[in-house]
Amino acid sequence: MSTPHKPSALFVCVHNAGRSQMAAGFLRALSDGAVEVRSAGSMPAEHINPVAVEAMLEVGIDIRDEKPKILSDEAVQASDAVITMGCGDACPFYPGKNYQDWELDDPAGQGIDAVRPIRDEIERRVRGLLAELGVQPVA
Repeated sequence: MSTPHKPSALFVCVHNAGRSQMAAGFLRALSDGAVEVRSAGSMPAEHINPVAVEAMLEVGIDIRDEKPKILSDEAVQASDAVITMGCGDACPFYPGKNYQDWELDDPAGQGIDAVRPIRDEIERRVRGLLAELGVQPVA
């Protein structure tokens, strides 16, 4: 008897402005472990954007520990979906993967009122990704 394949997604950004971390946080929460979630950065910073952390805490999701690893070919190959977020040419394209580029405003240097709509748009897109992966959101 074989074990069903657990879908996986990799969110890629340049630094820790918060987009990929918010997406990973939403996917973890909404899939309740049904999707393996990874985040990576082409040049990840040491600390995540505190305003992104605050915006996610408002919706009950703690992303303080959501620090991306350096982007690697292994992470890409292990993922069913690869989603880049506003990193343009700094994020490579991987043919043959479910590749998406989510163009979103950069939360770096923004206040909470500017980050909330970015957070909400990310949640909407994550819910769409869940549908594509065939996973029912828990909330």
